[in-house]
Amino acid sequence: MEKLGTVQSVDRALSLLEALAAHADGVRLTALAREAGLAPSTTHRLLATLERRGFAQFDPAATRWHIGRKAFAVGVAFTRWQSFIAAAMPFLRRLRDLSRETANLGVLEDGEVITVAQVESREIIRAIAPPGGRAPVMNSGMGKAIVSTWPDHAIDALVARHGLRPATRHSLTTMDAVRTEIALTRGRGYAVDDEEFTPGMRCVAAVVWSPTGDPVGAISISALAARLPVEGLAAMGASVRGLADDLTGVMGGVKPG
Repeated sequence: MEKLGTVQSVDRALSLLEALAAHADGVRLTALAREAGLAPSTTHRLLATLERRGFAQFDPAATRWHIGRKAFAVGVAFTRWQSFIAAAMPFLRRLRDLSRETANLGVLEDGEVITVAQVESREIIRAIAPPGGRAPVMNSGMGKAIVSTWPDHAIDALVARHGLRPATRHSLTTMDAVRTEIALTRGRGYAVDDEEFTPGMRCVAAVVWSPTGDPVGAISISALAARLPVEGLAAMGASVRGLADDLTGVMGGVKPG
């Protein structure tokens, strides 16, 4: 019987991966099945699936199973991800100190921006969307900063797939409004969320580039609209853009153009 919220076959496959990783010299099927508490036939079916996806490999000469190359690639991706956050933290602190507002690091996932790191403002009343928080791309300064680097047809496809989800009376609700906003963002080099996700809150964001010249994420400051008036957006946008460029450089990123 499966536990609530789990898929038994996935749970078993991941257990086998963990067991394979613990055996540097490989392990025989019967021993692996015994460790995992599974029947040898079930273990073999799961290993065969993992092998097809590159997460396990079989050495017929030694009749032993080993961890596969794909598992290594996933682990390396996690290391790169942790390195990205570690590299960004000093810049988030500088941005917080410069603006006196909350600084954020966000990435794009499935039509939404996820805040993955944050340095909070020292102000008593501050804007906080805690790490792990999500916002629709077109309601988010970080989201608009990232997708502004995309070609127009990719932005059209994104909106067609996920739609526009107005959260306030300031949210973008038409493709004409989206295209106008993206053009503005491209022209000035930073994006603005002007109370489009949370009433009374403004956000200024700029994109961070990867070594391959792709937008890897964005940094931003979020503040009470009263503390970040419209007439101050250009100066703050230039500061955020400058720090995003500095972070890009530290990461070995390449800013196209």
